[in-house]
Amino acid sequence: MKLDRRNLKLDDVAARAGVSASTVSRYINKPSVVAEETAQRIQSAIDAIGYVPNLVAGGLATQKSDLVAVLIPHLTSTVFSDTIEAMVTELSAAQYVVTLGVTGLHLERTRELVMAALSRRAAAIILTSEITPDLRDLLRKSKTSVIEIWDLPKEPIDIAIGFSHEAIGEEIARFLHMRGYCRPHLVTSNASRARRRRDGLVRTWAELGGVAPTEDVVELPVKFGQARGAFARMKRLEDRPDVVVCGTDLLAQGMIIEAASQGLKVPDDLAVVGFGNATVAGEMRPTITSVDIDGKRIAREAIAMLRRRAEGEVLASPLVDVGFSLVARESA
Repeated sequence: MKLDRRNLKLDDVAARAGVSASTVSRYINKPSVVAEETAQRIQSAIDAIGYVPNLVAGGLATQKSDLVAVLIPHLTSTVFSDTIEAMVTELSAAQYVVTLGVTGLHLERTRELVMAALSRRAAAIILTSEITPDLRDLLRKSKTSVIEIWDLPKEPIDIAIGFSHEAIGEEIARFLHMRGYCRPHLVTSNASRARRRRDGLVRTWAELGGVAPTEDVVELPVKFGQARGAFARMKRLEDRPDVVVCGTDLLAQGMIIEAASQGLKVPDDLAVVGFGNATVAGEMRPTITSVDIDGKRIAREAIAMLRRRAEGEVLASPLVDVGFSLVARESA
């Protein structure tokens, strides 16, 4: 018999796992009290049918809520801080109740926060964090709207609102070539999105006839202080770069300060390019050349998608490309 995923109950899990509903309840409330083999069977049943415990008060007339869970890896020093701030402001103005979850670098923490949102029947979960394939599958089975932002995955869970990181790398390469730079140095993290920007830049730079850029990888989460070590390592290179491309504006700011401390002028001695167009990019001296992402538009598109879905409209496409713009300033 085909299960109605909108009305799954403990009994459905129990039947699939071959245990009683009370055993399933005990597992959900305190997994450690259930035998390991039984716990594995119950979890397998939960994953297979997409069951999520309902923590919404049972007496409510409706199982819907206005809760929107926004999950981000880090609260500070993150490249999309301005986008998240704009999104929370726009969602709150649209009468949604927004919760902000910080996942860190641990995939299990992401799973815990996703499950907490699902169990409270959130109207939507907005993700910037990477998640495991099994969690993606569980989210696809849920009836909660899932919006992935800051990216355009080939196979989105539900809705994706973002831009092409590869295209950004390609645009930066063309910009550097147009400005006449010859020896780029890349300072980025090893995060998947940063890698795709890096790959787009390196590929296009080679197509334009440039020599392979030198590179440095910094650990996540990216911090301002990492620029000092990155600058010191760059100074030891045999051929000094004429431009450094940073994975965030925070790193770019740090590289500019380090260059000044070493008596170098930006951009005459060393040009600097950032990413994210954070507030600091336009307020630094020199101002930072960066890539701008319209965070407010991402928020507006997310709200529009939620409203259309609430009205019963079938979305024509799950992907919304908000694009980007390279903002040329004083640093490059």
